[in-house]
Amino acid sequence: MSRGGRRTYAALSIFAAGALVLSGCSKGGSNASDNNKKDQQNAKRQQASIKFGGAADSTGPAAAVPGAKTGGTLEVLQRDSYAHLDPGQIYVSDEGSLATLIHRGLTGYKATNNKGSGHEVVGDLATDSGTTTDGGKTWKYTLKDGIKFSDGTPITSADFRQTFERLFASFINQGPTYLQQWMADTNGADYRKLLPDGPYKGKHLPDSILETPDSKTVIFHFKTPHPDLPYALAMAGYAVVSKKGDTKEKYDKAPVTTGPYKIQSFKSGKSMVLVKNPNWDPKTDPIRNQYVDQMDFSFNVQYEDSTKALLADTGADQTGISFNNSVDAGNISAVLGGDAAVKARTVAGYQPYVGQININQSHAALQDKTVREAIAYALPITPIIRAFGGSSAAEVAGGYISPTVSGYDASFDPWGKKKNPGGDAAKAKALLKKAGKLGMKLTYGYQNTPEGQQYSTAIAAALKNAGFNVQRQDIPAETYYDQVGKIDNNYDIYASAWGADWPSASTVIPPLFDGRAIADGSPNYSHVNDAKVNADIDAANKISDPVKSAAAWEKIDQYLVKDVINAVPTIDYKQVQIAGSKVGGLVYDDVIGGIDPRRLYIK
Repeated sequence: MSRGGRRTYAALSIFAAGALVLSGCSKGGSNASDNNKKDQQNAKRQQASIKFGGAADSTGPAAAVPGAKTGGTLEVLQRDSYAHLDPGQIYVSDEGSLATLIHRGLTGYKATNNKGSGHEVVGDLATDSGTTTDGGKTWKYTLKDGIKFSDGTPITSADFRQTFERLFASFINQGPTYLQQWMADTNGADYRKLLPDGPYKGKHLPDSILETPDSKTVIFHFKTPHPDLPYALAMAGYAVVSKKGDTKEKYDKAPVTTGPYKIQSFKSGKSMVLVKNPNWDPKTDPIRNQYVDQMDFSFNVQYEDSTKALLADTGADQTGISFNNSVDAGNISAVLGGDAAVKARTVAGYQPYVGQININQSHAALQDKTVREAIAYALPITPIIRAFGGSSAAEVAGGYISPTVSGYDASFDPWGKKKNPGGDAAKAKALLKKAGKLGMKLTYGYQNTPEGQQYSTAIAAALKNAGFNVQRQDIPAETYYDQVGKIDNNYDIYASAWGADWPSASTVIPPLFDGRAIADGSPNYSHVNDAKVNADIDAANKISDPVKSAAAWEKIDQYLVKDVINAVPTIDYKQVQIAGSKVGGLVYDDVIGGIDPRRLYIK
């Protein structure tokens, strides 16, 4: 998932000694002046541990940010407007960043240092990260005292029942599906059969699956162990929804919030204003701070424009930032090569995403493996890296699993992209000729952003050189994933990017490539349904040993890339971000995959 693509974090989880431990690779938040070689080594080798916190770890308030002050207005410059505000529909990176300020769930990630590189999973609205006595089949959560929605309504277990039951309704089609599938005991899209209409026609999940025996207790009962549940519940997609305020589809534009901020106004595509939520109690929140009085968002601000404004550092831009915009390619040398004062207000890190060009196998012409091979050899990676700002922003990917995930194989490069990132037009053309498809039409849907326009032009030219008749079609950034996520779309190839939704490679391969989960809104963007892949996913999901699990997922990854050829890996994303000189608390957070909005203050 590219910026605007699906939210992720990556590593490997193990269930041992009654606790989950993260044993993976992750680059800590660093100043952008660190050299790329050191960054790369850190990203691939640094070991981090994430524990599941108890009651003491889950007690608020959050640790104070050194030097923080209260008050002031933060200017937030964003390229993309928010398509979804309903927690159940949130599954992309920019909406995930916003969700850290306005939504809360049973669990969440708490920073354990001021560098953005240390975390633990703690109870957010719950008193702890959850308790299980049977290896992860049964999980119990107790709600904290004094927790309220922004309208002053107390949060009870009835709200959480509503939250989880409504996920089965057909209008919830953009968020994560892990919990729903676990409750329905299925890997596919048929989880909706468990409660087809959600709670809206009087039917509910039985206590044998979801139990709410009193107003403060939520108990999950699964048929098979799911020791990763506290990770899953920390996703924005499982944040609490108000039963009283649930307006179904309309909730997506005006949700009742629970975080330190609430939405004062939202004009889609134009602006948003967040103000302090007076019903947020810091004593209940070990994760978030509430320093800034107000946040004024402006949308449709391209990377180049936000970079120039923040680099100039005048007027309101001195208190400006972007949660998700990177420093653009044209200005990255000025930012990284600038003076010490500029570098002091920049942060950098690996984003947990791997880019790919999907090949839509629901189209008959693309079911020819030789044609897909031709596309794979022809696609150039250099234009994509250049479009996002060069080596400071991206590096060539070999597979779908990023360098931050255990099991990553740096030598894997079946299409020779690491050696020849410009692509191999001659080999591609020979394959296309072999298939008898010279001149074959390819409809290329691209995201209509400056970066998308730039690299899609070069990709189209490379494919034409390989013998394809390429037709480019632009797709608005705000609805891009909604459109390419439709089974019946008109595009043959299109970009996306993805990483782990929580610390396990099991949250990369299954959502992207399990053919049994193909549906509108599913992230299986290439619509691949391979029997061997499906069976291997089932087998890998049963492996508890972390080393064997990592090896199994990597084996599936390599089979998909070089044998199924349903998508071509492109880049591992990196990012440099800049803020105005009067913005304090600036940290690149590994879990968020960008600037941490929860720490910011005005100097």
